[in-house]
Amino acid sequence: MALSDHPRGEFISPKTNREFRVEAYPSFIPFIDRRKLSSHPYIFAPVCHSGHWWLWLINTRTRKCQILDPLHKKAPSPERKEINKFTGYVFSRLIAYADGKPLEKGEKEKEIKAPYVKISGQKTSYDCAIYVMKWLELIEPENIKKGKYEWDNWTQEEVDHYRVEYASRILFSELNRQRDRAIRESSAIRLSKPSSVLLSPFCQINSADIETG
Repeated sequence: MALSDHPRGEFISPKTNREFRVEAYPSFIPFIDRRKLSSHPYIFAPVCHSGHWWLWLINTRTRKCQILDPLHKKAPSPERKEINKFTGYVFSRLIAYADGKPLEKGEKEKEIKAPYVKISGQKTSYDCAIYVMKWLELIEPENIKKGKYEWDNWTQEEVDHYRVEYASRILFSELNRQRDRAIRESSAIRLSKPSSVLLSPFCQINSADIETG
């Protein structure tokens, strides 16, 4: 789940102008795995704001949260503090929606705190998503709990290699192949052959012949 907007310190949905409710976002509900949200011991939640990605780690048993940020060791601004607070509230509501226990009860649910894990991160201004994706593959929650993390000092060459790796996965993924098959097989988007009139060298059309609304 990516959080691309925030409520300016309030727990009000900008879409409905009411307090955030999962039910107010029906288009996202089919993608919510209720079983995982309510029964899995850990939830990994990528968050994006202003072009920057970071990762929430949520322990659903202890109801504690931590943040892995490839660029920051603490919230870099009051705005980010509010975003983090709202993010915790959103995931608490998601867990409760899936019939699990919320991260906090009552008004404390709006004050969920998540300390930043001290970890070496990106060396450029644009690699945050690569770090988050790789962390999602390699992370071991118990090491985070102990304050240890093995994959915390990648060289830039390694990060560049991961970028190529992910690009290859995306380009050659089965979803892309399915999309290509659907395009080829769809008569709705198949272009018809031009008529013999349009193919004639005496037929010329320019922009002046096109009506505009």
